[in-house]
Amino acid sequence: MARLTYVLVGAGLASARAAEALRERSDDDIVIVGEEQHAPYERPELSKGFLAGRRPRAELDALPAGWYAEHGVQLRLGVTATHLETAARQVRLSDGSSVGYDRLLLATGSSPNRLGVEGADLDGVHYLRTLEDSVALQQVIERGGPLVVVGGGWVGLEAAAVAREAGLLVTVLEPAPTPLNRVLGDELGQWFCDLHRGRGVDVRCATGVQRLRGNGRVAEVVAADGEAVPAADVLVGIGVGPRTELAVGAHLEVADGVVTDGRLRTSDPVVWAAGDVASVHNAWAGRRLRVEHWANAQDQGAFAGRSLAGAGEEWARPPFFYTDQYDAGMEYWGWADPRTATLVVRGDPASGEFAAAYLVDGAVHAALHVNRWDDGPHLKALVQAKTVVDVAAFADPVEPLPGEQVPRT
Repeated sequence: MARLTYVLVGAGLASARAAEALRERSDDDIVIVGEEQHAPYERPELSKGFLAGRRPRAELDALPAGWYAEHGVQLRLGVTATHLETAARQVRLSDGSSVGYDRLLLATGSSPNRLGVEGADLDGVHYLRTLEDSVALQQVIERGGPLVVVGGGWVGLEAAAVAREAGLLVTVLEPAPTPLNRVLGDELGQWFCDLHRGRGVDVRCATGVQRLRGNGRVAEVVAADGEAVPAADVLVGIGVGPRTELAVGAHLEVADGVVTDGRLRTSDPVVWAAGDVASVHNAWAGRRLRVEHWANAQDQGAFAGRSLAGAGEEWARPPFFYTDQYDAGMEYWGWADPRTATLVVRGDPASGEFAAAYLVDGAVHAALHVNRWDDGPHLKALVQAKTVVDVAAFADPVEPLPGEQVPRT
């Protein structure tokens, strides 16, 4: 039988896990193409422990440094895939070379949305996506601020927490009514807002940005209400967009990401997609979802490797993500629109330890906890099964969660 060549475009976590799963099932050729100079690494700690200096660089690697050579996986790093020729089954690279494939995985990830106001190109304006971005932000924190964070999403709030714990004056400007409003809704978004305000962060909600001012380097951020906020540096965290350029150029189906079926196959029969860039039919959700979190790249990458090798299973996992901000650790499972779902809170958020569920027609479509680690497995199970719960019993922290055996004391 002729050898196959698997090409994984994007040297991130999804490709690392795909290569690992592929190698367990195949002795064929595997090539990973990535524009960064680094072998695949994990990004969550770039705004958490690594940024704070608590996690060493080596711990970010998705696989041990020698794994690729030991397992015959070729790394083509520092080059960008510029064009996908599906008829010829070739990927053109920025160094003028090309690589042929029999099966290809698009794991090109996402890129930060750019701030589109006057002054956004001044020195001292930062984005946080890569290892180099995090190192640059470490230097910002060492300089001492003040730091203005534009956008109260996960990355912005995590970086704000690190900067504030280092003693910087930090201001967060968020155009929504609360931080994290699109995911958590008003009540729990306000809890995170209060968490930061309680640590001394100036969080200004329903507040956009007019422009940035400075003489070559940013010196202040002019908010939507006209107030000028001093800034030695600015971190922009206004979301990310899927990197679909290759897919669009190759005329693959694209709609908020590269569209795939439940096996992660795109509209081209020998091209798969996974991770941030993929809009995947999720049997658990009953619809397509595009998920930008670490666990999705981790689990979907391995799933993609199995699918590339011929497995016939369908993707059916609820999304999962986590955050660490100050002494608050949160885990979240599922997907629900907080504007239409019913929020049920278990315990007292003021205590810093609570759980919550988002119900759709009485069933748990999403759930989270803050610092209630024993609840995690039970909440995950409720979400996976979309369990219908008794609202009063769920809200009572003494009552057992469905699946627990004994009441709590």
